[in-house]
Amino acid sequence: MDSIASQFGAILRDLRTAQGLSQEELAFRAGMSVPYLSDLERGRSSPSLAMVVDLARALATHPSVMLEGLIIEGGAEPPRRKRPKD
Repeated sequence: MDSIASQFGAILRDLRTAQGLSQEELAFRAGMSVPYLSDLERGRSSPSLAMVVDLARALATHPSVMLEGLIIEGGAEPPRRKRPKD
């Protein structure tokens, strides 16, 4: 199965091309660089929540639309993360 970043990138590319936007135009509208947008679409980078919102605004859609097609394996253990110190 493709990684979450790869899946998100494919969804982002599909939304962009469906609106007839170039990477340059979407990057300008979202306030990001073209190389970063390219990395997102190729699954080489994962966006922050703020960036997902900026992209959704630039695409005139709701952020949930950009996430609803993601396939997440249900049986996998969640990644181990350090707990914040009190």
